[in-house]
Amino acid sequence: MAADAPRQPAVSRATDRPGDRSPFALGLLLRRAHWRAAALIGEALRPLGVELRHFAVLIVLVNRGPTVQRDLAAATGSDKAGIMRVVDDLERKGLAVRKAVPGDRRARAVEITPEGIELFDAAHLAAEPLAERLVAELGAGESEQLTELLTRLAHPADDEA
Repeated sequence: MAADAPRQPAVSRATDRPGDRSPFALGLLLRRAHWRAAALIGEALRPLGVELRHFAVLIVLVNRGPTVQRDLAAATGSDKAGIMRVVDDLERKGLAVRKAVPGDRRARAVEITPEGIELFDAAHLAAEPLAERLVAELGAGESEQLTELLTRLAHPADDEA
């Protein structure tokens, strides 16, 4: 009876190995690349006394200026409790401060301090050799090409309104 049953097409099982053709392959490779990049960034940040989650908030504050916590959570992919812990850490380290938002007694905007800017700049200097290590396996021009492709993937044209 089993011989009469229609054959199911072969299913491609998702892996993150080179050459995987599953519909999940790209996402899995991006996840692996992210883990590697995050580890290198963490290595650069560790001597400065912060983690990637702290630096992600500093990036938003440098780019946007004072930002309310709910917007920080959305911008960093964090939840409300997580962002509160990160901002608490940043305040404790003197890298950011919470300030009242005019017209909203409950809201607090987070603002980077001059010490936060100093650390932000120092992190970039510390990360430079590690960033080079990240793309060391790529050929001439491939790092720029990868950056351009990932930028297009992360920021599709229809998002730019």
